[in-house]
Amino acid sequence: MTTAEVQAAPVKASPFNEETVLWVKHWTDRLFSFAITRPASFRFRSGEFVMIGLPGEDGAKPVMRAYSIASPGFAEELEFLSIKVQDGPLTSRLQHIQPGDTVLMGKKPTGTLVLDAVKPGKRLFLIGTGTGLAPFLSVARDPDAYARFGQVIVGHCVREVAELAYRDLFTAEIFEDPLVGDEAKSQLVYYPTVTREPFERQGRFTDLINSGQLFRDLGLEGARFNREDDRIMLCGSMDFIKDMAALIESHGLVEGSNAEPGDYVLERAFVG
Repeated sequence: MTTAEVQAAPVKASPFNEETVLWVKHWTDRLFSFAITRPASFRFRSGEFVMIGLPGEDGAKPVMRAYSIASPGFAEELEFLSIKVQDGPLTSRLQHIQPGDTVLMGKKPTGTLVLDAVKPGKRLFLIGTGTGLAPFLSVARDPDAYARFGQVIVGHCVREVAELAYRDLFTAEIFEDPLVGDEAKSQLVYYPTVTREPFERQGRFTDLINSGQLFRDLGLEGARFNREDDRIMLCGSMDFIKDMAALIESHGLVEGSNAEPGDYVLERAFVG
């Protein structure tokens, strides 16, 4: 075989984009947010998730995890909300990233916490615990949410007051947003609750729903979700998702999906 006949082996395309960290914000010693550059070809629907990770150390494979995209579908940068696990395979390293560092990102976003997966209704409940707020940061900043629903209710449950990440966004900043500010002033309700510290509202969502307090606080008639009017998205711990799904279904609501929109949806990628 001559030299001319020898062909170089084809270069295998990487399944990941290499993106640059733009900023990092540490909320507590257990919680932080960061943003990375967005590839020009990357498209996603508000509420979807994507794989995020870091190159493996000493030639090992990259460590990747599913992360909900916290920025809305039209944003120029991609924002994420993350926990810190000191001995975690990924977050033990990810929590130390700095602007200018490289983060790996998958090329195919997906997920069920999207507006197309729920039927039309009057009220959209976006209920999350901890970092489960992330997809709802995306949906609540999307003009389509306000076009489809008369009221958008963001419920966030955390253990400590300091973990109410983005509280300033929902109490002030979003009202200045050039795309959804006016709609948010009249249609958005922020409903935070804390379980382990004194706060203006305390208790888990299951308890607040069972007691009827959630509905009283929102000025809604009855002490149940209404299948005709209410649509719900859930994101959080596995136990939270399972308990809330069972409770919601006891009110007569039916789970939906991308293929068949329903009354409520949850993100199964983070459950079990």
